[in-house]
Amino acid sequence: MDPFMIAVVLIVVGAILLIVEAFTPGAFMVIPGTVLVIVGIIGAVFPNMMTSWWSPVIAVLVAVPIAIATTKIYQRLAVPEPPVTTVTDSLVGRTGTVVVPTEAGNMKGKVRIGSELWSATSDKPLDAGTEVIVEKSEGVHVHVRESKED
Repeated sequence: MDPFMIAVVLIVVGAILLIVEAFTPGAFMVIPGTVLVIVGIIGAVFPNMMTSWWSPVIAVLVAVPIAIATTKIYQRLAVPEPPVTTVTDSLVGRTGTVVVPTEAGNMKGKVRIGSELWSATSDKPLDAGTEVIVEKSEGVHVHVRESKED
């Protein structure tokens, strides 16, 4: 294959990878995409370089700073946050909705509190869709009562 055509193929493949990165950020396609585009442009200007030992050397010399820069940019864009942990005592007093009917004395019922689903029991049966208030929590289970009982 003609060295100039190799350079054009590298530019096209690199551009495709950059487009993929634009639509799926965080896939780290920007590193190989940028390297391929730059090596392709250098190869288009200096076609003989594409078939010499300089081609992989230039690729590595371009890849290292691009990888470091990309990693630093992603670290600034997505600063890691500590995981959120729900302490069961913090559920007392919160409201939720019964998802699976509750019964007195068993934990087969399910209640959605915020975006989380909890095993639940109640003193009297509560149907799905009933608005409830958490009275107490026991491990990963909650005891609820209907919010209309106030």
